[in-house]
This record gives sequence, C-alpha cells and structure tokens, in this order.
Amino acid sequence: MPAKLKTVTLGCKVNQYETEYVRQGLVGIGYEDASEGETADLCVVNTCTVTNEGDSKSRQIIRRLARDNPQARIVVMGCYATRAPEEVAALPQVAEVVVDKRELPDLLGRFGVVDIPTGLSNFGDRSRAYIKVQDGCLLRCSYCIIPQVRPQMYSRPVADILAEAERLVDNGYREIVLTGVHLGHFGVDSNFNRPREEWLRLSSLVRDLCRLPGDFRLRLSSIEATEVTRDLLDAIGEAGDKVCSHFHICMQSGSDSVLRRMKRRWGVQRFLDRCRLVRETLDRPAITTDVIVGFPGETDEEFEQTCQACVDAQFSKIHMFPFSARRGTPAADMPDQVTKVVKGERGKRLAEIEADLRRDYYATLIGMPLQVLAEAEATDAPGRLIGTSCRYAPVEFNGELSARGTILEVTPHAAAEDRLLA
Repeated sequence: MPAKLKTVTLGCKVNQYETEYVRQGLVGIGYEDASEGETADLCVVNTCTVTNEGDSKSRQIIRRLARDNPQARIVVMGCYATRAPEEVAALPQVAEVVVDKRELPDLLGRFGVVDIPTGLSNFGDRSRAYIKVQDGCLLRCSYCIIPQVRPQMYSRPVADILAEAERLVDNGYREIVLTGVHLGHFGVDSNFNRPREEWLRLSSLVRDLCRLPGDFRLRLSSIEATEVTRDLLDAIGEAGDKVCSHFHICMQSGSDSVLRRMKRRWGVQRFLDRCRLVRETLDRPAITTDVIVGFPGETDEEFEQTCQACVDAQFSKIHMFPFSARRGTPAADMPDQVTKVVKGERGKRLAEIEADLRRDYYATLIGMPLQVLAEAEATDAPGRLIGTSCRYAPVEFNGELSARGTILEVTPHAAAEDRLLA
C-alpha cells in the first residue's frame, strides 16, 4: 500500500512553490496525497516567521498533525524552522528540520528520490502556477525578520526557469506568476565581474519567457519601486497581452519620516514618480501595494500623509497590515508603540480610501476588452463564472465551469463593489 503524504504551507508564494517542489518529488517515488480524514505516514510543514503569530500557528499545526497522525514522521521546513531549529525539533514527532531551502534536493535524496527535479511540472489543482526565480534578501527594513532567515541571495539558472515554464504550460497552466523573496533582484548575484552589457536582469528573463510558445500569460509578484525600471516596463510593453499589466509595488508608508524609521530605500516622491511612470508607459495598469498602519511613532499627520500618497498613487488594491512587533527586529523595541485601537481606526479609514480608489479604477475598465483567467463558479451567482483579469480585477461573467483554467476575453459593462460584471 503506498505511503500517504500530507503537506501544509503557511506564508508566501515562495513557500507554496517550495512545498509543491517537495511534494512532487515524493509523489514521483510513490507517495500518495492523504485524503480528508485519512492518516498520513509523512507530514511536511512549511512554516512562516514573518510575525510572532506565524510562529505560533506553525507550532499549532505541527502539534495537530502529530495528534491526528500518530505514526507519522513530520518534516519541518520554512523560515520559522530556519530561525529556531532547536525549538522546532522539540515539537512532537518532528523527525527532521530543514534549515536552508537550498537543502531541499538533498532532503528528497534522503527519501530515495534519484532523479532530483530542477523545477515543477504541475501546481496541484490551482488555476495558476508559481515559478520561484530568486531567493534571499539583503535589505534591512527595521520591521522585517526575513533577511535574517533568507540572507543568501541567489537566482535560478535561466535554462531551468524556461524549461519549468514550458512544462507548466504544456500541462495546461495559462498563468505563470514569477515570484521570489526579492523578485527585482533576480540576476544581481550573477552579475559580479560581468560587463554591464551582459548583466542578467528581470527584464531579460521576462523577454526570454515571452518567446516561449504556447497560450499563456505572465504575472509578476511583489516588487520594489526602485526595481520598476524603464527597461522592465519596455519589456512588458513589448509583450502585449503576454504579460499582465499589473504591478504590486510595496509602499509600506506614505510618510517620509516613517519610511526613514522603517529603513526603506526611497522617499514618497520617488515612489509616486515610479507609479506615474508605470501609468504613462502602460495602458490603464493596475498598481497594488502593501501598507503598514500604526508603525511605532506614527502620528496622525504621518498617517494622513500615507492616505494622501495612496490617493496620489491611484492604487487599485491595498493590502493593509496593522503593525505587528516582530521579536528580533529593531522596530519591536522602538518607543511610542501605537495602540491596537488606533491601528484599528486607521485601518478602517484606509479601507474606505481603498474602496473609493478601487471603484474609480474599475470604472476606467468598463468597455475595455480584458483577458480573464476563468477560475471558479461565482458562489453568489449560479451559472456565472468568476476569474481574475490581466489587470488583477475580479470579473464575473457568463460561462460554463468547463472553461475553468482557460483565458477568455470579456468586456465588462458594469462594476459591483468587489468585481467587474461582464
């Protein structure tokens, strides 16, 4: 009887990719995914340590898996495992702790995988597939623990990325999302001592991927403002519908003084100038962002500056996070920590601004043909499908469920609160 496998992933797209990499390697030697309610012989947990809550949730999941799968070995990987390996190893039934993601091929080898994969061939039952192209971060933002647990920056070989993308497209995935811990630094580690004209950049990778045959589109995951270069914008503009006209550019705050305390690398005006360049270069692009509210010492005036910057940037979506003091980071020990009540009030205000900005952006897309990845039946509208447009706006439209996973062209005629209607 085949051995049964359970995988659990916490955190980011990079973690989701790495879990799938391990899962596919194990399935290739005979493991089968355990069904709901079925006990597993092996559990793999990919942890997150971005917040203290991430650590806590990781521990809870490991303990629950040990309780529900009493005979299982548990392998723990991810950023929490890297940060506190002894703490993780002491949890019930943990047989192995992977402290460095570069060890994943070795992990598979210890389980008997002979043909170590260089990438993925599928991405489960998802409508889109992620490709991790880069790892590691050298920045030192005062609120972030990730550079401490993923400090080694490296980029995957272009040939491996292209071959992986070809396999995924051949297996039916119509949207490929490029992701990394610091996506915009793709290639930086390989450019030392190379003449500038030979430098490897994200823009060159995008151009290489766009030359691949097949019916698919690319989307970039989170990127820093300084890395949205003219060359990258040119590459996306040249690609037409092959690359989604969507940038997720991390702002974090719209106050120069807060950005200095965060140890970010630019001021607000430079960020806004980069957003303006995106809008001037591309046709009605979606610009989304992350914002932290209630950073230590954030005054009412500084928060108002953030609100104004969001309006000026014309974001179509804002991922808002109340500041969470992460032990081990400078921001956790800063004076003038903002109260939970104030963070809640500011979050509510920012959500209202986001709703207005989203409504304004959706209005610009009415009557515009959009490429939409059909993903599921709309739960509140039987006989209608819901999908994600190239410009990251959800779209509801008529269609059969058999169209799931395909890219269709639809033209929205109206906008609801949270989606376009076509």
